[in-house]
Amino acid sequence: MGNIQQILLCFLFTLCFCFFFFFQLPHVFVNCVECFTLRLLLEKILNKLNHLSSSEDDCSAEITCETFNDFVRLFKQITKAENLKDQTVYIVLDKAEYLRDMEANLLPGFLRLQELTDRNVTVIFLSEIVWEKFRPNTGCFEPFVLYFPDYSIGNLQKILSHDHPPEYSADFYAAYINILLGVFYTVCRDLKELRHLAILNFPKYCEPVVKGEASERDTRKLWRNIEPHLKKAMQTVYLREISSSQWEKLQKDDIDPGQLKGLSACTHVELPYYSKFILIAAYLASYNPARTDKRFFLKHHGKIKKTNFLKKHEKTSNHLLGPKPFPLDRLLAILYSIVDSRVAPTANIFSQITSLVTLQLLTLVGHDDQLDGPKYKCTVSLDFIRAVARILLNSQKQKLRMVKSERR
Repeated sequence: MGNIQQILLCFLFTLCFCFFFFFQLPHVFVNCVECFTLRLLLEKILNKLNHLSSSEDDCSAEITCETFNDFVRLFKQITKAENLKDQTVYIVLDKAEYLRDMEANLLPGFLRLQELTDRNVTVIFLSEIVWEKFRPNTGCFEPFVLYFPDYSIGNLQKILSHDHPPEYSADFYAAYINILLGVFYTVCRDLKELRHLAILNFPKYCEPVVKGEASERDTRKLWRNIEPHLKKAMQTVYLREISSSQWEKLQKDDIDPGQLKGLSACTHVELPYYSKFILIAAYLASYNPARTDKRFFLKHHGKIKKTNFLKKHEKTSNHLLGPKPFPLDRLLAILYSIVDSRVAPTANIFSQITSLVTLQLLTLVGHDDQLDGPKYKCTVSLDFIRAVARILLNSQKQKLRMVKSERR
């Protein structure tokens, strides 16, 4: 079981491929994202093995397999071939975390494949998550876990320093990378993201040198010039709310990213009418305690005593504590209270919730197969919700104008 971070996943996949190719070992590589159903996955493995065990003329017919029981039977037949009989067959499953969304017997079956088939077979799982999130509740054989740690700060320093522009010295760019890692290493260790940040902010770091205000060795002055811009960039790590050209424009004009209109992700996502209300309801459910729903969303809630407990805990802003999970029932209750018209809990509403999860505007907390109701978190910012509410307000104003014009 290879449990690795995303920055090493492609490297490990290439390493495994080169290892099997160099030693001429019978192997099968399968991507679990491409084979998203049980039948596609099993047939992909069997057909690739069939191509290994037979000549091109003998393997023209495609193998069909619908159950894991059929897979075991067909696997035994294929591995009886002379070129596979006395060898170890390797099955490499890339993106193995997607196996959790398939049949419950699939993962335990792969872990016991050598016992079930009575063949020399090794199954290798490549994943970005830990084994504890894989382990089925019914129990299974424990695999050998091989953990690949993140790059150390020294490794990142060496890798990123190779990208220095030819017009500047290697020492100058290495000093810049050292400053960049000193700011971002605690919050981001993704090589791709750090490389993107290094390319994006390097022109601002070179600005005093280009203008003749400082030399390449004047690190103190260069640090003072780049420090506020790196702090701004740290607020949007991974988010990609604005493009590289827009970020360069912000640096030239010294504008706060939150003050620039039209650069929010809201402008790039066109949501249906009720999806906007669902997103607002999800934000209210994430950042407001459940005990305040009656006070906020009921017209005749009666008198509510403001106890010392309420006063004490309301002093802390819920935005500083982050979004909290909420059940689906609470989301729908808030939705019905903020929408003027009656909204029936149809499949259309539930499909729009699923679409918001797919767009990563909502996050599903827990696993899909949990017995109780699903719980969600709202992942958008307050500025995003304000922009959505502003769009809804403008549409309501347009409707009122149309009604007034019709009455005239």
